[in-house]
This record gives sequence, C-alpha cells and structure tokens, in this order.
Amino acid sequence: MVNDVEAPRRAPRPKRARRAAGKAAQLLAVLLIVSFGTFMLSALLPGDPAVAILGEGHPPEAYEQVRQELGLNDPLLSRYVEWLSSVVRGDFGTSLIPPQSAVSSRLASAFPVSLQLAVMALILALVISIPLAMVSAYRAGGVVDRIVSAITFGILSVPSFVAGLLLIAIAVNQFELFPRAHWVRLTDSVPDNLYHAFLPVLTIALLEIPTFTRLLRSDLVNTLQEDFVLASRAKGMPSWRIMLFDAFRPSSYSIITVVGLALASLIGSTVIVETLFSLPGMGSLVVHAAGQGDLPIVQGAVLVIAVTYVVINTAVDAAYSIVDPRIRRAQN
Repeated sequence: MVNDVEAPRRAPRPKRARRAAGKAAQLLAVLLIVSFGTFMLSALLPGDPAVAILGEGHPPEAYEQVRQELGLNDPLLSRYVEWLSSVVRGDFGTSLIPPQSAVSSRLASAFPVSLQLAVMALILALVISIPLAMVSAYRAGGVVDRIVSAITFGILSVPSFVAGLLLIAIAVNQFELFPRAHWVRLTDSVPDNLYHAFLPVLTIALLEIPTFTRLLRSDLVNTLQEDFVLASRAKGMPSWRIMLFDAFRPSSYSIITVVGLALASLIGSTVIVETLFSLPGMGSLVVHAAGQGDLPIVQGAVLVIAVTYVVINTAVDAAYSIVDPRIRRAQN
C-alpha cells in the first residue's frame, strides 16, 4: 500500500532528468552550430592576415611563411577543429596586430564593461517602465495613459546615436555634469564607476523603456479584466495591492522573455554607445579588430557574444517554469 502511494511521487523524477538531459544536449548542439558559424563568418572576412601582420611591401615568400605558421593553408574544417579544441581549453589565440596579446585577456577586459552597461541599462529601464505601465494600465484610455503613450512613442522615434548626442550636448558640453570619454573600472572605484557609467546606461535604457512600458501595459490591461482581479476589487482591496500582488505576476511572462533577450543582445549591440562615449567594451573591440583585420579577436568576441545570447535565452526558458505554475504542472 505504501509503495502504491509513493510510486506516483517518484515517477516525475526520471521524466525531469530526461527533460534536463534533452535540454543540455540541445544547448550543446546549438553552441556547436554557433561556434561553426562564427568561425566560418570570421574566416571569410576580406583581407589577408599575413598582410595585416607584416604590412605592405614584403616579398611573397614572407607572406607565405606567415600563412604557413598560422595554419591558413590548412583545410578549413581542420582549422575549425583545431580552433574549437583550443577555445574549449580557454585559449582563443593571440591577436595578429601589434602589440600582440592573448585574445582571452582582451575579452576578459572588454566583456565586463558591456555586461555592466547592459545589466544597468535593463535595471534602469525596468525601474522606469514598471511604474509607468502600472499607472497607464490602471486608467487605460485616460489622460495619464495618453501622456505615457505619447512620451514612449516620442522616445521610441529617437535613434540611439541621436539620444546619445543630445545627452552629451546637454549634460557634458552645456552643463559639464558628466565626462564624455572616460571609464573607471568597477573594481577600482564603485562610486566613480557608477558616475561615469550613468550617461551611457541612460542612453541604452532609453531604447528599452518604450518597449517594456508598452508590453507590460498591454498585459496588465488584459489581466485587470480577469475574474480573480475583479473579485479582489469587490472585496475592497487597495488598488496598489491588486496591481502588485494580483496583476503584476501574471502579466510579467512576456516581459521576462523580452528582458532576457534584450540583455543578451545589448552585450553585443552597444557599439554606437561605446563609440560615442569611448568605452572599452565588446562592441568597440569587435569594430576595431574587424577594421584592422585581427581575425582571432573577431572570432573570439563574436563567439562569446553568441554563446552569451544562447545561454541567456535558455535561462529565460527555464525561468518560465518558475514564474508560471501552469508550465511547471505541465512539465511534471
């Protein structure tokens, strides 16, 4: 009798284990495809790495010797296998352009900058978007809703480089409140880092605020019409409590996806902002390396950005089962 009762409780464990193994295998397959695509795209970039290393005016034998040392004459597939085996060990190679240095060290220096900008921008965008969406959804179609819609539409119509230039013109050139081309590492000084990061973070956040506000506002409007919300109102519960505890969580599923994908994409798409403010992030690193034909840095940076995107996307899918109990019950 005890075994009959316990059997249903133990049954889901193998199912969850198989599902986890399947997800892991799927993730590895996607990462393998991403690595191959990254290598192929980088390998097909125009330009000759031998010329980038030696410069113009050398005899053909010198260029051929460099190609031989770099393995550029080997078949493409064997070059990919050798490159991937080195990457798995954490060795991304050495940059081709002097001063030559380990690609891994360049990536380790640039990635935290872009990651910090992306995370801080998303946090700032959420801090602004969530209250705006709640106020707008609570009186949908009212004056506040129309004002918020007009503001978000106006922000959405401004390109990122225009927003950055406006912030520089006002906060840097006009009032001299912030420096333009300076960066302090978070490990060196937290206050100075936050101070120098504010304008770039605000520039990036302005791109996400309209999307977050509109998406969450739309979901909140639909949720506020649900029976359980109407029942809470009938019981006389305060509006702020209904909005925070009853309506917000069921309305947050869509924005979780958008935030996760935005975090992954912003790490590699902050090129304009990093260029405007002269920040040593991944975007600036890729653009500078591609302009010089520094193939190992381009390959390593693009791979890191792509892997980050895939991993964060997988984490967002896993977060659904935590946030939405319906998905958790379906999986069990």
